[in-house]
Amino acid sequence: MKKIGIIFGMENTFPPALVEKTNSMKVDGVTAEFVKIGGIRMDEPKQYDVIIDRISQDIPFYRAYLKNAALHGTIVINNPFWWTADDKFFNYALAHKLGVAIPPTVILPHQKHPPDTTGQSMRNLIFPLNWDEVFAYVGFPAFLKPYAGGGWKHVYKVHNPVEFFENYNQTGDLCMTLQHGVEFEDYYRCYVVGQEKVHIMKYDPKAPHHERYVKGNPPPPAKLKERIEKDALTLCRALGYDLNTVEFAVEGGVPYAIDFMNPAPDAEVTSVGRDNFDWVVNAVAEMAVKKALSGENPVAELRWAAFLSGPKWVDIRTPKVRKKAGSKSPRQE
Repeated sequence: MKKIGIIFGMENTFPPALVEKTNSMKVDGVTAEFVKIGGIRMDEPKQYDVIIDRISQDIPFYRAYLKNAALHGTIVINNPFWWTADDKFFNYALAHKLGVAIPPTVILPHQKHPPDTTGQSMRNLIFPLNWDEVFAYVGFPAFLKPYAGGGWKHVYKVHNPVEFFENYNQTGDLCMTLQHGVEFEDYYRCYVVGQEKVHIMKYDPKAPHHERYVKGNPPPPAKLKERIEKDALTLCRALGYDLNTVEFAVEGGVPYAIDFMNPAPDAEVTSVGRDNFDWVVNAVAEMAVKKALSGENPVAELRWAAFLSGPKWVDIRTPKVRKKAGSKSPRQE
């Protein structure tokens, strides 16, 4: 029996709908359920063929469990190793190299020293920073926002250096980016599932949270739709995310990728609306079943996976021991 699990937090509608949809597909030999775990042994046997992760970004215990599950053969959506290492500034730099439109972006030093560091820890940092050079590259208006994180927390729109410093001085030891503010005519949020399917949603980030998904979901013009789909797939394939949202701010007909590090995107029916909710539930259920039946090796792309290929593991971990004639103790080769 192939088993699909979902691990989640405060969500109330997406997890049960996903389990119900997966089981209603009645695929022979496949079942879905909520994950149940306690203390996890390092040699914990595989319990699930696929786990859909909706919460480990907030709970280190779950993240550690999912890494261990992947080690023992579970396909985790999304890859907990890359998700742990990822950050938004790297994403912007990668996207720019891939030809996706990105507003000029700079990563900034912490406004205050991180815990357990002092001025001596910052010996490689230019001080004072050439702020005029930074502002000339980025331009105003601009958004000051964390290099990792989400939920529009600690995001500030600034129109000049005075506003920048007023807000930057409130960021403490957070690591922040400064990104040119696109004066968008249209804004779209896209679900991307399985690095294959893209669902484009008209979105208004200026509206109250429960009204941001535009009713009726008017589609973008054909040429813009093609570009958005292409760029969304390019980004998720490069990052290896099987469930993600990619946001585009459109200015002058150009879709600028603004945010695309959302590996546990909002999927509650109360915020995304029924049509979008049904689309993502169906798409994720179909992807999970496909992966459960695929026999895919979840650690194949990881460098340390090479050490798990049978007898070589013993050779690497246990150096040969040879006792020299006449000696009382062995030596290692």
